[in-house]
Amino acid sequence: MATLPQATSQHPAPAAQTAGAEPAEDKLAEALAAAEQAPGLGRPGRPLDRHSPFFIGMTAAAGVAVTYGLVELLIKARSVLVLVGLALFIAAGLDPMVSWLTRRRLPRWAAVLTVIGAAAAVLTVFILAAIPPLASQTTALAHHLPQYLHAMRDPHSALGRLNIRYHVQQRLTQLITSRGSAIAGGILGAGLVVLSTATSLVVLSVLTIYFLAGLPRIKLFLYRLAPQSRRTRVILLGDEIFTKVGGYLLGNVLTSVVAGAGTYLWMMCFGIPYPALLALTVALLDLIPVIGSTIGGATVTLVALTISLPVAGLTLAFYVVYRLAEDYLLVPRIMGRTVQVPAAVTVVSVLIGATLLGLIGALVAIPAAAAIRLLLQEVTFRRMDKT
Repeated sequence: MATLPQATSQHPAPAAQTAGAEPAEDKLAEALAAAEQAPGLGRPGRPLDRHSPFFIGMTAAAGVAVTYGLVELLIKARSVLVLVGLALFIAAGLDPMVSWLTRRRLPRWAAVLTVIGAAAAVLTVFILAAIPPLASQTTALAHHLPQYLHAMRDPHSALGRLNIRYHVQQRLTQLITSRGSAIAGGILGAGLVVLSTATSLVVLSVLTIYFLAGLPRIKLFLYRLAPQSRRTRVILLGDEIFTKVGGYLLGNVLTSVVAGAGTYLWMMCFGIPYPALLALTVALLDLIPVIGSTIGGATVTLVALTISLPVAGLTLAFYVVYRLAEDYLLVPRIMGRTVQVPAAVTVVSVLIGATLLGLIGALVAIPAAAAIRLLLQEVTFRRMDKT
């Protein structure tokens, strides 16, 4: 008889489970009936709580993942992005000529074809005129190179004394060795470098033509990214930046032409060998701000040592005078009014640009500094002065 209360106390458990299951089934049946009667897809439920720790953690993790992916994309596509930026830079430099033609009631496509055709014609004439002397002088340089090396080992010659004092031959040997080890595969490696360079030039040319043709639409797209309340201000600043880029590019090309022509005339007057080859080298190096003309002048001065020490000294003095004339006469008159970048800012920007992107970074450093200076003066400093 004592076990009966225990037996009766164990039976209510299944009844409780059944009672708990019935409301769940009723809830499910009620939801199904409501779904059948609801119009469309029903009403949306309560939004997620954005202040919950889970939502905040997931948002932060997604932000970190997206940022990491974008950084990896920029690193892997760096070479392509550099070509795109350089093509846009060249297109902005050629746009003033296209705009000048369009103001004469010439269609945009016709103006672009005219500018591209003129540039191609000038380049073709230059190449046809420069290849024969460049080829002959390059061959002569390769033929006389052993004689120069022998003179460099002679302690009684000017090159020999220079080599003893500054260890020129040792440094050239180390440079050639380091560069030679970097180009693996000999002729195959050099061929790959030439092929890659040619491909980059073709891609750069095609992108420049496309950007030049569609530059007004590109500028309009960039301006539409700004809010309507600030769009007028953004358009004015953007047009001023494009004007600075165009003025800088055209001015830089003009100063390079002057440097190359001056080098050629000087070398012809004093009988310095390889005038066409070195004049083209100086013109190309002068495209690099601050340091380009200095490197070109040092190269021509070293070649002038093969004539005599006084000729080398006069050549060095010529490039010092030309550098002063370029900095204080040519550059202020040709592009000083458009770029308006102080000398200290020019040097610092070129060094930073060369460190980040090499030769291309040095080329675009000054207009980039001019754009940053404009934004600081017109936006940042004005806001700081009001606070």
